[in-house]
Amino acid sequence: MGGMREWREDWLFMGTWSAAIRYDLAALDHQVVEEFQQQNELRRDICVVGAGPAGLAAVKIIKDSPQYKAGLWTVTAFEARNRVGGIWLPAPPTDDPPLTPLYDSLTTNLPHPVMAYPSFSFPPGTALFPPASTVLTYLEAYTAHFELAPHIRLNTSITSTSRNGITGKWTVITAHSSSQTSETHTFDHLIVANGHYRTPRLPDTPGLAGWLDAQKAFHAVRYRNPSDFGDARTVLVVGAGPSGQDLVTDLLASGRTVVHSSTGAVREDLRDGRLKVRGRVAQYLHPSAGRVLLDDGTEEAGIDCAVLATGYKVEFPFLPPDIVRQTLPPSVPPLPQALYNSTYHVFPLARHIFPLVDANALPPSSIAFIGLPVRVAPLPLLEAQVRAVLHVFAHPDSLDPTQEAVDIVARYETLLDQVTTRRSATGSSTTNAEGKPAEVDDQDQPDEAIKGDPVELAIARAWHRFDGHEQFAYRDVLHAFAEHPLRVPAWEIEMYDAKGVLREEWRELERAGLADEWVRGVGEAGGEKGIEEWVDLMRRLLKRAEERHPERSRL
Repeated sequence: MGGMREWREDWLFMGTWSAAIRYDLAALDHQVVEEFQQQNELRRDICVVGAGPAGLAAVKIIKDSPQYKAGLWTVTAFEARNRVGGIWLPAPPTDDPPLTPLYDSLTTNLPHPVMAYPSFSFPPGTALFPPASTVLTYLEAYTAHFELAPHIRLNTSITSTSRNGITGKWTVITAHSSSQTSETHTFDHLIVANGHYRTPRLPDTPGLAGWLDAQKAFHAVRYRNPSDFGDARTVLVVGAGPSGQDLVTDLLASGRTVVHSSTGAVREDLRDGRLKVRGRVAQYLHPSAGRVLLDDGTEEAGIDCAVLATGYKVEFPFLPPDIVRQTLPPSVPPLPQALYNSTYHVFPLARHIFPLVDANALPPSSIAFIGLPVRVAPLPLLEAQVRAVLHVFAHPDSLDPTQEAVDIVARYETLLDQVTTRRSATGSSTTNAEGKPAEVDDQDQPDEAIKGDPVELAIARAWHRFDGHEQFAYRDVLHAFAEHPLRVPAWEIEMYDAKGVLREEWRELERAGLADEWVRGVGEAGGEKGIEEWVDLMRRLLKRAEERHPERSRL
């Protein structure tokens, strides 16, 4: 009996112990399931549209994130072309429109220490204003150094996207150029980084269609070198932005006569009459006579060909109309509850990045637009934008919709005041609200496809344009928002302001055969010391310019 009692006690003990184990295992299983669910909720698959400068920055900064390193985030970039580089990857002008507007003589218009990604400098000894081929090599080196290639699908274009309002997921359909196959993917977030220098913008000038039909005019997107003009000896260049200025330089160097037309230009003849600076073209007359009517009532005749350096349209062919409406937005306030693309700007975007519309239809954390600001040092700005994007992806509540709406309305009212003041005072777009000379746009003439109130059009054109030091304050605000310590150094602002003098003096060094000697070994120290070497070189170059031209202010 004693043995039976001991056996029963042991059995009861074992049963209790087994029940306890089952309870503990059940609790453990529940904890594991909860942790798995929490981990699953933190997982994000991110799609990047394009692998040009913006797309590469997006992939790199995502790889830097703690969420990626913890295995919670993935990133895939889709690039339609066969190599990375975007606009900097050359191609003949055979596609319609061409894959890139890159022309043979293009060099950067910023010194590369100002232009570079803060995380990756140009190699030591690089020309201060490098040619396009050097920039492409730099972007490929950035890709290799940060091991971005495994996350990039080349020869793969995004044909369409759609968002499921219930699951919040994006369906992305891609097409492979060589295999002619399509695939369907699912992502949590979309980063739009497709660039905006492909679809040409043509001015709405009477008579231009006849010149285009007669193949006597073409957009600068097709320009590669002066041989494109064949036997033409007198060329009309329309537009005074960077590409227009480079066209004038190339054509004059080829021995041609140039009529350079831009809004608000003061009429003058230079270079022994080979450069004729004129105002805006008001009408293209019969193409066979090569005559145009200018806005001052005078005519120019004997023009053999016209090239239109009149800018490019912002386009997202992969986004459906229920995501972005292709027209001018209504005036504000209030802010519209849908997203608009005027082809000049995307509106309304918080911080020029995040949609601030009906959050049930399109939450700010669902899609981000990077690379829209113009008149900026683009590569540093792109890395700052992506850091802000990832902060919102990880912390959707970090954006205050009310404050962001207030900021958008305030910018609208500031631009409205500038536009109306300028129009009432001078009727010209060549001065800003303070009466000072404004930088010139390629897009200084009305678009042939965008109709609407001229004031609203002017606001649209100016919306993503950063004047003065606005870009630097913007970058610092983005980094503060993303809780990142990087801030714009003072030397960068100084050298950005002096970019024109630096470029002119650098060209003088090149003409004198001294450029290579000046940069030999500069930057070899690497890191902050290497940057200091480049800053010292730029300051010596500015001093040289001041000594050669004491009558000029370097700024």
